[in-house]
Amino acid sequence: MTIPLTREDCAARDAADPLAPFRDEFVLPDGVIYLDGNSLGALPRATPARVARLVEHEWGQRLIASWNEAGWWDKPRTLGALLAPLLGAEADEVVVGDGTSVNLFKTVAAALWLRPDRRVVVAEAGNFPTDGYIAQGVVDLVDGASLRMVDVDDPAALAAALEPGDVAVVLLSHVDYRTGILRDMAAVTEMVHAHGALVVWDVCHSVGAVPLALAQTGVDFAVGCTYKYLNAGPGAPAFTYVARRHHERVRQPISGWHGHARPFDFAPEYEPAAGASRFLSGSQSLIAAAALEASLELWQRVDLAQVREKSLALTDLFVAVTAEAGLECVTPAEHERRGSQVALRHPDGYPIVQALIARGVVGDFRSPDILRFGFAPLYLRYVDVYDAARALVEVVTSGEWQDPRFAQRAQVT
Repeated sequence: MTIPLTREDCAARDAADPLAPFRDEFVLPDGVIYLDGNSLGALPRATPARVARLVEHEWGQRLIASWNEAGWWDKPRTLGALLAPLLGAEADEVVVGDGTSVNLFKTVAAALWLRPDRRVVVAEAGNFPTDGYIAQGVVDLVDGASLRMVDVDDPAALAAALEPGDVAVVLLSHVDYRTGILRDMAAVTEMVHAHGALVVWDVCHSVGAVPLALAQTGVDFAVGCTYKYLNAGPGAPAFTYVARRHHERVRQPISGWHGHARPFDFAPEYEPAAGASRFLSGSQSLIAAAALEASLELWQRVDLAQVREKSLALTDLFVAVTAEAGLECVTPAEHERRGSQVALRHPDGYPIVQALIARGVVGDFRSPDILRFGFAPLYLRYVDVYDAARALVEVVTSGEWQDPRFAQRAQVT
């Protein structure tokens, strides 16, 4: 596919875009080009009414009856079933609930226990910090366990970390949160398994942007959030994928009553539920679940192959147009190694991003020097990306980012 390098070319591409109708299903502020959907997705128009129905009718009028009538109790499973096709999984392999950090803790611990003769957890150096923090927290709780950090983008380094034969589980991100590098999930999973270890994939930055095939590629466990490309809103619940082959043997460390086989027997002894349901623990936010449900119902109508094709076209366009700014692009040029974001490097990245936001183009900054832009194909147009890229070029070449007000750091960058 050729890169449209004029605004007129971009408008023509928008007119022929099969995903274009989805843009009208989102609330998008006037005068804003939003390139931060890899951090917090835009609001689907259906979400406020769905949340209001839960609050006003299911809770307000039906009260406790809604646990049965509205299916509140089964929401972690029914939402998991809606999510499963986006993951390349079966319905009983996915549950929704808790947050990414909690679910990482559960899955890493569970994988460690499935390999009782091994005591090493391998985690990714440079990964999103919570992944490393959680891995360290798990090994601190298991006698004899230790953490081994590795550069996953160096196959030789990963192979060397696995070679001693003492690794129980490897925790990796499918897409690097800073650079946008997309890892070869199938090849890495095969390597890990060949060394007798299990793998937990963090798919926060790929679900809803990159087609996934967790079952087909032999993944053991996966965890992800729903507030980025899936547009479920701030604080939305995360999800857990557990391969069916592990269901009978696996156990997780937070054995709450929602994960019990017969929770309303109120039995004194814990008996895990069937399938991925055994990874549930306690009560979940039904209000947050309603927002996720509205978004997942929209996603049932989306062709992920079209999403991926447009994502690559949008990122190609942004990289080509912003080249004039002279910033180093750290996101791979190769399509097979790129997620749905573009990361550019500049020592004064923070004020450049702030100056761009002042122009109505929203990206974000990741320390120490990464300007990060996410591309959500359901609501971004080619003309949006072209205009955003031209704005970045103007901000950098004009020097307007040097205004002292753009250097004032906010708590969230």
